[in-house]
Amino acid sequence: MEEEAETLEGGCACRGVRYRLRGAPMFVHCCHCTSCQTETGSAFVINALIESDRVETLCGAPQAVLTPSESGRGQQVWRCPDCRVALWSNYGGTKDVLRFVRAGTLDRPADLAPDIHIFTRSKLPWVILPEGALAVEAYYDSRSIWPAASLERRRVLFG
Repeated sequence: MEEEAETLEGGCACRGVRYRLRGAPMFVHCCHCTSCQTETGSAFVINALIESDRVETLCGAPQAVLTPSESGRGQQVWRCPDCRVALWSNYGGTKDVLRFVRAGTLDRPADLAPDIHIFTRSKLPWVILPEGALAVEAYYDSRSIWPAASLERRRVLFG
């Protein structure tokens, strides 16, 4: 998705919470870790990493639920207070400055293909990655993979 592309909107199952992404995500992960498998009840999750101030809540008020994480720092999962669908997370105990938006909650989730598959060491054996897909066994160094524009956005967020 290009920086100037059409904005994307999404929301929860009951439509009580709706949001809009103002601009393209910095990067899109398809995470195969066991925590994501457990939290989603699925084989993986697709997260679009974007600055929190670029996610506009159109209606409703998501509520944060603190859950454990492998890092030990926990993560905040923001859910609809009614249907409890997870809309986005803040990982690693960070404040709400960078959101990992659940691409499956977008009205058009196919618009955001993964840039990378992470934690493939715990990928379920019947999940077949697309030929040529960028994939790593655990996490990675964003400085060696992200586009320069995304790295600059990250630098502005975290210094």
